[in-house]
Amino acid sequence: MSTDTTSAPAFRYVAVTLDCPDPAELARFYGDMFGLPVTYSTDDFVFLGGDNGTAGLGFNRLSGYRRPTWPDPAREKQAHIEVGVDDLDTAEAHLLARGAVKPDAQPQPERWRVLLDPAGHPFCITTLT
Repeated sequence: MSTDTTSAPAFRYVAVTLDCPDPAELARFYGDMFGLPVTYSTDDFVFLGGDNGTAGLGFNRLSGYRRPTWPDPAREKQAHIEVGVDDLDTAEAHLLARGAVKPDAQPQPERWRVLLDPAGHPFCITTLT
């Protein structure tokens, strides 16, 4: 245990950035899901939200990007986002219509649904908060 009596610096959550092959495509997908505007964009990076103290999402072009293979452990999910929704079926249908994919593996579909974004990143939708 540290005995340092100086104050710790202030930290705040700003954003998560996902690697992908097409930042604009992934930004459109998540921008639609969360209602976040593009606040910064280049050919290789797009950032959503982050205005007025809210957290944002970034999308970074990665040369040679390889999709996660979840649930196959060859290239695990690395990380995923948990998204709260009011109705699982309605939210799932909405996201599937906009490019999400529903894998066969669904560990607890009555509690949450695992979907894949257009770059293959798994994310969950849930009514649990």
